[in-house]
Amino acid sequence: MSKLINIQQALGNIRDGMTLMIGGFLAVGTPENLVDGLVGSNMNNFTVIGNDTSFPDKGIGKLVVNRQLQKVIVSHIGTNPETGRQMNAGELIVELVPQGSLAEKIRAGGAGLGGVLTPTGVGTIVEEGKQRLTIDGQDYLLERPLKADVALLKAYKADKAGNLVFRRTARNFNPIMAMAADLVIVEAENIVEVGEIDPDLVMTPGIFVDWIVQA
Repeated sequence: MSKLINIQQALGNIRDGMTLMIGGFLAVGTPENLVDGLVGSNMNNFTVIGNDTSFPDKGIGKLVVNRQLQKVIVSHIGTNPETGRQMNAGELIVELVPQGSLAEKIRAGGAGLGGVLTPTGVGTIVEEGKQRLTIDGQDYLLERPLKADVALLKAYKADKAGNLVFRRTARNFNPIMAMAADLVIVEAENIVEVGEIDPDLVMTPGIFVDWIVQA
């Protein structure tokens, strides 16, 4: 079965209220066409997991401005004033997670782990509501895994089996998110035949990818 679909077919897999992982770091490595498709839809009440909420006119920031999100789980919001305004007005739930912890929570979700232990945040507001464990005299916080209904990712190149290559820093959160969602949709700049990507260069194996959209 072909994994190649168009934007509208991709959006047909998404429903109101779903939890979405969206790749990218300040919109670098973000599937902008898929995000634009969401912006043009009538769907809302999403929970979005990503590194940040980008800028008002890019990436996840567009969904914030369009008021399609009920919650974001991110490492920072400083580049998008609208996120902060909605948070302070009680219009958007913002869960801030230290960046390394966020990556490990996603990785734990993809690996089927019960969580990860980290000293980051011990004795700060990050600790609120979390379990603290002491191991060999060192205090750690138990960070629970993160999973999503759908991951929306961006790749530089994909073959028709879904094997992916990311370009430089655009790799960022995309590979670990591919492992932590029930359904993975990838927007690829270049789509090639199976066998055209050297196996040694594959960064995400096609087994993790359900659908591919041409960027």
